[in-house]
Order: sequence, then structure tokens, then C-alpha cells
Amino acid sequence: MMLATIALAIALSQATATSSPPSAKAVQASATATAQIRFSFEHPQLDPGSYTLLIRQDGSGHYQSVARSTGGLDASGGIDPSPIASTSIGRDIEIRDPLLSAFFQSARSHQFFAIECEAAGNHVAFTGKKTVSYTGPDGRGECTYNWSHDQQLNQLADDLMAVAYTIEEGRRLALEHVHSRLSLDAELETLQDAAKDRRALELENISSELTSIANDEAVMKRARNRAQALLNGGGSRH
Repeated sequence: MMLATIALAIALSQATATSSPPSAKAVQASATATAQIRFSFEHPQLDPGSYTLLIRQDGSGHYQSVARSTGGLDASGGIDPSPIASTSIGRDIEIRDPLLSAFFQSARSHQFFAIECEAAGNHVAFTGKKTVSYTGPDGRGECTYNWSHDQQLNQLADDLMAVAYTIEEGRRLALEHVHSRLSLDAELETLQDAAKDRRALELENISSELTSIANDEAVMKRARNRAQALLNGGGSRH
């Protein structure tokens, strides 16, 4: 009888330990594993006309674009009717620190984006409809804006658009490498300038395209050197 009582007490003790509240460390680990930010951008005159970035707190993510059915504006604002400018893509991506941490710190310091982001009543030129959302075990929210009084939100959008720009440049480089090698030097120079100005971020996501160009002896040497410089971090202040 005494042995049965002892066994029951041990079982109850184990059950209580198992059902105890998770530690703060465990909660943070769960948030890291499941939290994600989604950023959507729409502009009817740009190509792509819309795209979505999904970024998880572990750094993994996905980029999906929807191209215009006809030529839109290129990066400089000129009309770009070429087939290169009208291809939808879906691609897995990876975001690294410090940019990754900055994204999620912005979400948590802005109530998971469950706030009014748009600067109402301001006559600011339309630069694209931006929707940013956060979903995680610690909260959720979403807001849409063209421009915000909060410069941290504007910077967040700029950085997310810079990631998208990099992915789109990778697509263009891959197509030009096959169909228009003589265009590569100018395209890579544009990418170098964008990287210097932080308009292109996370170039590691297009390392395969850059490596392919850098190693191709059929490509102009200057273009190959530009591709190698980008692989080496040249021109990037990230």
C-alpha cells in the first residue's frame, strides 16, 4: 500500500512538472520559429506590377512577383516593353542579420503593425501601395500605406523593396546572360550603384547568377569583373 502511494505521488509530481508554464526562453524560441513578416507592394505602372515578400524570423522566406501583361516602367522610370521586364517569378530567399533583426524589431516596436501607418491628409506622390503584416505567437497586425510620418516605417519599406529589387535584378541578369550578353555590363553597373546606395540588399540571394557570369569567358571581361566584385561585396555597404 505504501509503495502504491509513493508511486502515485511520483506520477503526480511528473505530471505537474510536465504541465508547468513554458519558460521565457521557450516562448522566445517558439516566436523565433513561427513569427513572420509579409510585405506586399503594388504599383500599376511598374514592372513587376505587384509582388510579395514573406520573411520568417529564422531568415528563410519567399519572393513572388506578378508581372504586368504589357511593358511598364523600368528602374529609371522609362518605358520597358521587353520580355525581360514581364516575367512573373517565385523564389525562395534568405535574409541575414543585421537586416533580419531590424525587420522584426520594427514589427515589435510598432505594435506588430496593428496601427495606422498612412500619413493622412498629406499630398505625397504615389510611390506604391505597401502593406506590411506580422503574424506570430506574440501578436499580429497589418497596415497599408503609401507614405508614413514615421520614418522607421518608410525605411522598413525601402529596405524590403531593396530586397525585392535584388531578386528582380537576378532574374534580369539570368535572362540577359542567355539572350543579351552585351547588356550585362550596363546591368551590372546599375546593380553596383544600387548596392552602394542600399537600393539593393541581400545580394547573396543572387550569388548563383553572379557566379555564372563571373565564370563565363564568353562574357565581356569588364562585366565578369563587375559580377566578381559584387560577389566579393564590392559596392555594398550592407
